[in-house]
Amino acid sequence: MKEHLLRVYPSKVALAKKEQFAWKIAEVASDRPPVDDEAREMVINRFIDNAAVAIAAINRQPVANARSQALAHPRPGGAILFGMPNDQTFEAEWVAWANGTAVRELDMHDTFLAADYSHPGDNIPPILAVAQQCGHDHGLSGADIVRGILVAYEIQINLVKAICLHEHKKDHIAHLAPAQAAGIGALLGLETNIVCQAVQQAVHCAFTTRQSRKGEISSWKAYAPAHAGKLAIEAVDRAMRGEGSPSPIYEGEDSVLAYMLSGPNAEYRISLPEHGEPCRAILDSYTKQHSAEYQSQALIDLAFRMREQIYNLDDIAAITIHTSHHTHYVIGTGANDPQKMDPKASRETLDHSIMYIFAVALQDGVWHHVASYTPERAARPDTVALWHKVKTVEDPEWTRRYHSSDPNEKAFGGRVVIAFKDGNSMTDEMAVANAHSLGARPWTRPDYIGKFETLTEGILHPDERSRFLNCVQNIMDLEATDFHQLNVQISFDKLKCNKRDSRGIF
Repeated sequence: MKEHLLRVYPSKVALAKKEQFAWKIAEVASDRPPVDDEAREMVINRFIDNAAVAIAAINRQPVANARSQALAHPRPGGAILFGMPNDQTFEAEWVAWANGTAVRELDMHDTFLAADYSHPGDNIPPILAVAQQCGHDHGLSGADIVRGILVAYEIQINLVKAICLHEHKKDHIAHLAPAQAAGIGALLGLETNIVCQAVQQAVHCAFTTRQSRKGEISSWKAYAPAHAGKLAIEAVDRAMRGEGSPSPIYEGEDSVLAYMLSGPNAEYRISLPEHGEPCRAILDSYTKQHSAEYQSQALIDLAFRMREQIYNLDDIAAITIHTSHHTHYVIGTGANDPQKMDPKASRETLDHSIMYIFAVALQDGVWHHVASYTPERAARPDTVALWHKVKTVEDPEWTRRYHSSDPNEKAFGGRVVIAFKDGNSMTDEMAVANAHSLGARPWTRPDYIGKFETLTEGILHPDERSRFLNCVQNIMDLEATDFHQLNVQISFDKLKCNKRDSRGIF
């Protein structure tokens, strides 16, 4: 890996194109190193994971509405919508929009946390959509899809390691869009200059505020990464036609670092692979066993463990979660969001309330992507009473471990102290979720397949499940004519919004 210094330059200093960070990103995309074996296998896991959560969410309102918009943009030889028949094809950018929304809706796919947050599996829908639409004309193979995904993961994860967006109240799709553009460029084998222009356009268009994840969180949380993917596809298309972009997008006097991040005196150090070095950052990502914000994963597992030692939950007087700065201020009481304590809050808000999540996990001993969030479940008087006994506090040691570069020390959980009405207390802690690579039960391929089978039960025919799993596990052998097989089809009569309608503008 090579470290790059990123800082602001005044307009009077002509920063050479090849010294600009967007060019460095593009060089990674246009390089053709060998595909690392472990990284390839993780791409397959991520494909299975994405398909599982997308199909489980296929008929939820935001997903159905995104699909209904995409249905208004048919294209012969285009890309394929999750759940729809393979013989119906649509414009790639709209497929990326609909499929990306399906992947994100349940907030249950992969994650990477460091200086900022990310769900790098959001890179897969736009890359797959472009592959399906352009695969034949560009002579692509399954290996090209894998390479594009690995590049996208590499860019996003390394940006997330180096640059905190949250402290400036910017949403994390600002790191996602350039990764998606780079991944599409790598897929198509585009020249460095073309990828550079696309990356800069994507960055310029993708900076948005974190109000999308604050207060009354709406379904836009599911749409936002898909919007980034749509922007990235359009940016690549424009760059392929010879269009330029705001430059330098990161270092410019009036650009991202100067006015979106830490200001004109800011310096960031970002590492990227050197020429010929395989992209392996995907191995740093981790998936979710439970459908909730990743920083709650270990705490859900901890609640399951602690409840086994509590005879009567009514005896609890207070619960204090000692955790990292990020967990306390984003999903804890440090956010000062009354909605996080409101039984009438949206599902999107509840899955960003560790107070609610810990209370329900403590009561139920299980977590379900639907049942754990129903209005009836959230409004149960005993749940509300327990929920309102939970608070979080920032612990400097957990914050330090959250930001540690040592994977053996890095932690996303916390220490929980349960005080009882009789004056006794119970304390336990968990650093990483059971499913994490360093957890008690690290996930392997059978776990991903198990998640896929569980989430698609009653939706997919067993033959279709088997066909898809066999196809994706042999992705490197696919030719362009096979790319439609990476779709997961469900019975047409089980699919809401399966026909074009006239509710909107399109």
